[in-house]
Amino acid sequence: MEFIRLTDSNHAMYHQAMDLYKASFPIHEQRESHVQTCIMGNEAYHFNLIYENNRWVGMILCWETEEFIYIEHFCILPEMRGKKYGQKALELLGGERKTVILEIDPPIDDVSVRRKRFYERSGYQANRFAHVHPPYKKGFKGHDLVVMSSPDQLSEAEYRAFNSYLSSVVMKRCLITKSSY
Repeated sequence: MEFIRLTDSNHAMYHQAMDLYKASFPIHEQRESHVQTCIMGNEAYHFNLIYENNRWVGMILCWETEEFIYIEHFCILPEMRGKKYGQKALELLGGERKTVILEIDPPIDDVSVRRKRFYERSGYQANRFAHVHPPYKKGFKGHDLVVMSSPDQLSEAEYRAFNSYLSSVVMKRCLITKSSY
């Protein structure tokens, strides 16, 4: 398994990847197209396509800092689900030897319960912090999510650092130059 990082929207796979993104996440969890295109130039942002034996199986969009990796969006092609590709991708990302952080919907229905169990089987733990992800688009409100992390739960200081980074860097509408980061 390998990640192929896209750094701009001119890559041949970009539009296909964005079709998967749009099909995998509700509208309130999607970036506006121009913002997605703009952040791809940020050195901390990794728009990674996931390949297994030269076959595209999904994508993992994440932010890497000195202290942690934040998975903002992660999805496997529907026809490739249930074949351990998601687990392998998380293992590959975890090989960076940093804390990996992601957010999930609260486990209140069958889908969200299964998703939480998947991450727990992959070594992630739910954290105790009440967390509201800021809105991606005008006209939407932030939404409650559960913060999960691997290999350990976050301390309060680690959670605050993550939440600050989320608000001040990840959720910026669009920064024009790499030197702005």
